[in-house]
Amino acid sequence: MIDAGELRKGIAIELGGKIYYVIEYHHIKMGRGSAQIRLRLRDIRGGNVIERSFQANEKFAPAFLEHRPVQYLYNDGNLYYFMDNENYEQMTLNAAQMGDGIDYLKEGLNIEILTHKGEVVSVELPVAVELQVTYTEPGFKGNTATGATKAARLETGVTVQVPLFVNIGDTIRVDTRTREYLEKAG
Repeated sequence: MIDAGELRKGIAIELGGKIYYVIEYHHIKMGRGSAQIRLRLRDIRGGNVIERSFQANEKFAPAFLEHRPVQYLYNDGNLYYFMDNENYEQMTLNAAQMGDGIDYLKEGLNIEILTHKGEVVSVELPVAVELQVTYTEPGFKGNTATGATKAARLETGVTVQVPLFVNIGDTIRVDTRTREYLEKAG
């Protein structure tokens, strides 16, 4: 068991039958009462974020997550195939297990699969991926004085907003957490 005072950002705990990551941790000392902790938690399976307060003397069950580095091979309909980088075994995940990660999968991409007691609970993508622009409207000089953007469809099918100077065939770096354009690659 983990004491409330030992919780920190990035620790995984079990709470109410679900596994949560601690996103934010605040220790609050009341004037008269006992101290409290306020946690902001992200459900690993569902992705939703909740905020909860607990007494400082409460204990939490740690969730032991196994991080398995894998490489994306290919997909066949609703199934996605990966190869374990350590023992070269193939594993298959469905679209529900992949979540939003599907939007950034490109052959050869290295990701991490998080498992809890042998069950896949989440997929961790790199913070940024490089993808090629397959379609975007042309940008014209003089359209604006400040940083205007336009929509661009990438090789995986996801659409992001990019600056006007990005053209078809360019490779760009995209933040997988926020779905935002970061920079032109290469």
